Amino acid sequence: MKRIVVLGGGESGSGAAVLAKVKGFDVFLSDKGKLKEEHIERLMKYDIPFEEDGHSFDKIYNADEVIKSPGIPDNLPLIEGFHFRHIPVISEIEFAGRYDNSRKICITGSNGKTTTSSLIYYLLKNAGMNVGLGGNIGRSYAFQVATENYDIYVLELSSFQLDGMYDFKADIAVLLNITPDHLDRYGNQMQKYINSKFRITQNMAKEDCFIFCSDDEITIGHLNQIVIQAQKLPFSQTTVVEQGACLEGDKMCVRYGESSYEMFLNELALQGKHNIYNSMAAAITGKIMNITNSTIREALTTFKGVEHRMEKVLSVGGVMYINDSKATNVNSTWYALESIKTPIVLILGGTDKGNDYSPISELVKEKVRAIICLGVDNRKIHEYFEDKVAEIHDTRSAEEAVQIAASIAKSGDTVLLSPSCASFDLFENYEDRGNQFKSAVRNL
Repeated sequence: MKRIVVLGGGESGSGAAVLAKVKGFDVFLSDKGKLKEEHIERLMKYDIPFEEDGHSFDKIYNADEVIKSPGIPDNLPLIEGFHFRHIPVISEIEFAGRYDNSRKICITGSNGKTTTSSLIYYLLKNAGMNVGLGGNIGRSYAFQVATENYDIYVLELSSFQLDGMYDFKADIAVLLNITPDHLDRYGNQMQKYINSKFRITQNMAKEDCFIFCSDDEITIGHLNQIVIQAQKLPFSQTTVVEQGACLEGDKMCVRYGESSYEMFLNELALQGKHNIYNSMAAAITGKIMNITNSTIREALTTFKGVEHRMEKVLSVGGVMYINDSKATNVNSTWYALESIKTPIVLILGGTDKGNDYSPISELVKEKVRAIICLGVDNRKIHEYFEDKVAEIHDTRSAEEAVQIAASIAKSGDTVLLSPSCASFDLFENYEDRGNQFKSAVRNL
C-alpha cells in the first residue's frame, strides 16, 4: 500500500489526510507545532495516525509521496531531505485535483484574490450552480473532494500552493496582478515569484480560458515568454479590448464570443479602482459560464465584500474605523489608501516580508496624519516614514494601537488598519489581528 505523509496539520493538511485515507492510502500526518482541536477531531474521526510538536524522521522519510502544507518553505532541511531521497513533494491542491472531475475556476494574484474568488463563488451560487469554494479560502479543497460532490470549484490559489502543483489544470484561470510579495520565500528574486504566479496557466488547453489584467506591467511583460494555449481574455481600465472587459465612459463593458454585458460603475457593490478590476474578472467568468446578464448584475450590485478587507467596523465620534487586516503587502495598502478620501491615521507593521514602501510614499505624504506601528520590530517603518508624517507611535497590541489612534484622529478622519505586513509576530494570523482590532474599536 502506498504511504502518504502529510506535513502540516492545519485546514489544508488535515483535509489532504482525509482524502488520502478515503482513497485507501497508508496515511501519516506530522506537524512541528500544536494542532487545533477541530483538526485533531477530524483526524480521529477518520482514524488517521498523527503527531504534533515535532517530526519523527523514521515515520516521515519512509513516504512514497509527501503532501506539504503551503506555509512550509521549500528550502528547509526537512524538505530537502525528501528531495535527497527522491520522494515527491506536492501540494494539497495537486493531490485533490487527481480525484476531482469538476470544472475548476482558479484565481491568483498578489492582491484581490480572496475578494474575486468570493465574488465569483457568490455569482455562481446565485445562478443556481452546484459549486464549492476552496484553496486559500474556507474549507480545504481536498476535504471537500473527499466528502462533497460539486460540479464546479472556485479555488483561490496562493503562490505557495501553485509551487507544489504539476499535473493540475484550471479550466478558467484568473491572474489579477503581480506585485512584489513573499520575496523572503523566493530568495528575494522577483522572477521566481513571477514564475510561480504563471504556474496557474500550466497544462491549459485551447478550449480553456485565461483571464488577466492587461494594465498590469509585470503580467504583460512576461505573457509573451510563456506558451499559453488557452483563449486569452484581458481586462483593462485604460484600453478598449475586443474580447474581455474594459471601460467605456462610466460603464464597464464585457464581451465574450458573441455575447456582451455592460453596467454603470456606480452600480457596483465594490467601489474603488482595484475593485473594478475584481468585478471585471468576475463578470468575464460569468459570461464564460453562460450566466445571464440579470444574474451577473444582481451579484455585482449586492455582493457584501470580504471580512478583513476594507471592512467598515464602526464610526466613533465622527471617526470611521476600517479593518483591512488582510492587506499583508504594500500594494494592498496602496489600494486602501487610494480609495479613502478623508485624512487617515494609518496602523502599519508586523512581520516584514522584504517590503519596499516607496509605492505608498506619495499617498502617505498626501493623506496620512500619523502612523501607528503594530509590530515587534518597527525600525524600517520609522526609517522610511519619519520625514513623511508628523508622528509615528509604536504599539504591541491592537487595543493599544486603537486607543492611540482614537486620541489622534479628529472628526471626519479615518483610522485604517492596513498593515502591509504578515501578522505572525503578535497574532495567530491576519484574521486574529482583524478580530482583535474590531474588538478594540467596539470597546472605545
